[in-house]
Amino acid sequence: MDFHLGRLIDHVHLRVSDLEASRLFYQAVLKAVGREFSSESPKHFACDEMWVDRAEGPVSRVHLAFQARDRDMVHAFHAAALANGGRDNGGPGERAYHPGYYAAFALDPDGNNIEAVFHGPAERSAESVTVRATA
Repeated sequence: MDFHLGRLIDHVHLRVSDLEASRLFYQAVLKAVGREFSSESPKHFACDEMWVDRAEGPVSRVHLAFQARDRDMVHAFHAAALANGGRDNGGPGERAYHPGYYAAFALDPDGNNIEAVFHGPAERSAESVTVRATA
């Protein structure tokens, strides 16, 4: 089994109140940022380091930012979010966090603050890191 890991986070686990509403929302916004579910079942779905399932208790309340390749992808994310059950929490535009920070924010069906961000032109050493389990 191969795992593709990013920079800091091992995984994010969101617990939601309505799995199907969240499935629709995340399927659309992930597609907008060039991703798709890496696994799914009637009880969960996942993409890379993000796992989502239905809460037995309180739902998650987090801020989660997806990387975007360019400003157009930020706009596509925001449009997909609003068309699939999300609520606007800050339309596409530059932010004062650092020069070139271009982002959009939407609240998912449970109120998690989901963002797509483009940090400006950059060269990556690799798209991801592949970790292959040996056991």
